[in-house]
Amino acid sequence: MNFKDYYIVLGVEPDADDKVIKKAYKKLAVQYHPDVSKHPEAEAKFKEISEAYEVLHNTKKRAEYDELRHHHLNRTQNQGRTGSAGQVWGQQQSDPQTDQEFADFFNSMFGGRHSGFERGAQPRHSQTQRQKGQDIEIEFPMFLEETLVDTLKPVTFTLQQRDAQGRVVEQPKSLKVNIPAGVINGERIRLKGQGGPGPTKADNGDLYLKISLAPHPIFDVDGRNLNIVVPIAPWEAVLGSKVKLPTLTGNIQLSIPANSQTGQRLRIKGKGLLSKKVQGDLFAVLKIVVPTSQDEASKKLWVELAEQNNFDPRASWSK
Repeated sequence: MNFKDYYIVLGVEPDADDKVIKKAYKKLAVQYHPDVSKHPEAEAKFKEISEAYEVLHNTKKRAEYDELRHHHLNRTQNQGRTGSAGQVWGQQQSDPQTDQEFADFFNSMFGGRHSGFERGAQPRHSQTQRQKGQDIEIEFPMFLEETLVDTLKPVTFTLQQRDAQGRVVEQPKSLKVNIPAGVINGERIRLKGQGGPGPTKADNGDLYLKISLAPHPIFDVDGRNLNIVVPIAPWEAVLGSKVKLPTLTGNIQLSIPANSQTGQRLRIKGKGLLSKKVQGDLFAVLKIVVPTSQDEASKKLWVELAEQNNFDPRASWSK
């Protein structure tokens, strides 16, 4: 396994903070999700950005990866290489020692599995039934919208088994899987007997799909609830207004009460994520936004407003 520069994969600088990393991941996840992207390498790219985010947004994993990356760059530079992305996406020029270290790191981070719609998922020995075939676990990405209804989705992976000469060979396998409504991030769906082939007269292993909800460009997930930041103009906050609000099932009209404040949360019942029994809520978090450019007439009106209103937003400080 060749070393991959996860910073290049996400298109961020090595000193990027978690907010920048999350924003970059959201953008790329939507762009390359295999269900909607027409890019010929969407599946592979989505897998790589999922791997990159899982490492870089975790403080401990990122620290371990940064150390490995530092050693890799030093080795490639000492060998007269560029140390930059020399291959497709985030994969860099090969260095045997770093490649092995990266493979060990990858296995320690992901438990021998690959994330994304993996066509080469690594088998995993069952800890409870050693006589049956090997179990396989793969990441199964889904959009938030897809969790609201039962969804029939394809999954393609590779089984590793031995032929008559004892050699390990790979056997591609494709399934159509019914994903029930209400699945959550990290939930594991078991497909009995769809894993590695068992020894003679033994059962096959199982396939486990680990649900991975792709980040949404405007909604943040909070358990079963969703949060959305709603920008409003100062006059909408003061006078009240009605705005078009997106939800997972389409747009609705949201009433902004008069004298609203930044950070105020408005609850829209039943517009969150689905559970087995009930549906979560959507919370609109208001954010007052001031125009970035104004003409002289507008500035004059603001001055008049300031002079006519005896309002001190920091009055509480003196109490």
